[in-house]
Formats: sequence, structure tokens, C-alpha cells
Amino acid sequence: MKVIFKTSYDNDIDLHEDWWARGKLIALVAVMAVLPFVVGEYYLAEATNTLIWSLAGMGLMLLVGHTGQASLGHAAFMAIGAYTDAALMNIGVPWMVAFPLAALAAGLFGALVAIPAVRMSGIYLAIATLALFVIVEEMIIIMEPITGGVGGIFAPSITIAGVDFDRYTSLNNFYWLCLGVVVLVTWLYANLLRSPTGRSFLAVRDSEVSARALGINVTRTRSLAFGLSCAMTGLAGALMGHYISFFNYELFSVFISINLLLVVTIGGLGFIQGAFFGAILITAVPQLISILRDGLNSTTGIDLGSVPGLDTLIFSCILIGFIIYEPAGLYGRWLKMRAWVQLFPLARRDMFRRQKTYIKTERMR
Repeated sequence: MKVIFKTSYDNDIDLHEDWWARGKLIALVAVMAVLPFVVGEYYLAEATNTLIWSLAGMGLMLLVGHTGQASLGHAAFMAIGAYTDAALMNIGVPWMVAFPLAALAAGLFGALVAIPAVRMSGIYLAIATLALFVIVEEMIIIMEPITGGVGGIFAPSITIAGVDFDRYTSLNNFYWLCLGVVVLVTWLYANLLRSPTGRSFLAVRDSEVSARALGINVTRTRSLAFGLSCAMTGLAGALMGHYISFFNYELFSVFISINLLLVVTIGGLGFIQGAFFGAILITAVPQLISILRDGLNSTTGIDLGSVPGLDTLIFSCILIGFIIYEPAGLYGRWLKMRAWVQLFPLARRDMFRRQKTYIKTERMR
């Protein structure tokens, strides 16, 4: 096991524990940057979709994984971001202005709604956010002059300094744009968690009573987390709108909210990396199911395409399996494997048994 010898207090506040950790992230970003030169257009489009889902997953991770608030309505904030960005660009606002304004609109709306909503917790908060999703869906239909109503709205092509970032004609540029946004948001997110604000989020998640005893305004902290979470999700919604190009309210259905919960739960609650692991799974599994379905049909003649809800059934089984056997998600499993390798041959087989059976008590009672 590696031991880091610290010679300065700067080592304690550094985002990365050493240059090796920093170098691995730089190498990963470099590999992602050269991806358009080594893969085809289809796989590059799927990688772009994964980046957008990762961004949306980080938005929900801030709320669920790092503040302990449940939400079933985050698809509504993706819709707000997408419609705000597209509507502003349709009236001539440049993308560099419309994109942050879309995040601001989603964040302000989320913070406004959070003022009464965050006084609830658990299943009651989840139901409240689900009701909010229904309200936003109806508002999109009612505000037809702006949103296009049932017919939908067109997201104009992104152009920055004369360079086209259209998803269909310049997929490479659009991929790099999404990658840049995700890298920037991830860096800001990681630094937020090290700040006093981020530590107050974690304190509220672990114990609201202890957080109040330390002088933290729990209601204000939860409202701030809700607003920031909605703003990040709004950014993902804006990129999703440009990725689809033409969309209506049906794109941001309740199944998007459920899939986002799958992203953060299966990926690993409480870890930024979990949003990326979950996004990879949520985008790769449908493609894998499609490939296996076509292979089964061509080899045995069995057509599973007529089976309704097959994808949902498989995702449900995966979620149940992770909740029962690996509550820490994919990233939690990776951490356990890494710890086992580092401690070998001193690692014990039952080293993580307590983690499987331990359930955090509800300290508010």
C-alpha cells in the first residue's frame, strides 16, 4: 500500500493526493479527446450521449448522493434547460449566452421550488418532485408560443467564432464541446465538495441534527443544493436538446428521471465517479441488449423484439441486484477490489461484510 509523505499543508487541500493521481486523470481526458480519430461516427455519437448522461447524473448525484435528498422529477429540469436554451437561440441569442442562462433558469426554478419542498424528506420529497415534473410538463404544453407545445421545438445549430458544432454535420466538434463542458463541471463539482458549502452538504446528508448543532442552516443548505443540482441538470438538458436537434415534451418523460436514479444508484451513491460509471451502464446496456437480440434472432430464429418492456425488466433486475449485493454501486465495487489488491496477501475474504449489513439509522427520529 502506497504511503504519501506530506511536507506541506498544501498537500491536505490539494484536489489530487499526488501527481500520479493527477496524471491518470489527464491521461483519461487525453484519451477521450482523441476518441473521434479512432472510432466511427456511431460509437462517437454514443460516447457523446454518455457524456450528456454523465453531466445529468452529476446533477442528481449532488442532490441524492451528497445531500441525501430524493428526487423523481429531475427530468423536468432537463426540460427547462433544453427549452430555455433552444428558445433563446431561436430569437438570436448566441449559444455562449443562452447555455449559461439555461442553467440559471433551471437553477432558479429549482431553488424557488425547493423553499417549500425541502422541508419534506424521504418519500414525501420524492412525491413532491414527481408532482413538480407533471406541472412542468403541463406548462410546456400551455406555453406553446415559446415551447412549440405538443409539436415541439427546434434546437438551432451551435456556432462559436465561426466554427460549427452541429450534432449531425460536425459531430467531432460537438463531442469535444460536450467533453469540455463535462470536464469543467466535474472540476467545479470536485472543488465544491472541498469547500465549506460542500462540507455542509455532506453534514446535512449524514445527520441533520448534528448539522444544526454545528450551526448549519439546514433549510438554506438543502435549498442551495437543490438549486445547484437543477442548474447542472439544466446544462445536460440543453446539450441533450442539441443532441436530438428537434424535440418535444415527450423526450423528457418520467422514465428519464428513473434512469437518472439508476445512474447514481448503480454507479455509486456519494461518488462523482459513480455518475460516470452509471452513465456508461445506462447507455451501453440498451446497445448490448439490441446486439444480443439481433444475434439471437439470426442464429436461433427467436425474436425478442416483440417482447414489451424487456429493457425495463433487465434494468430493474440490475438495480435490485445492486441494492441487495452491492449497495455502494460499481465504483464502490472498484474501491473494494483496489483495496483487496493493495492489502494482498493480508486481505481477508470477509473484509467488507460489515458494509453489506450496516444500515444507517434515521437520526431525525
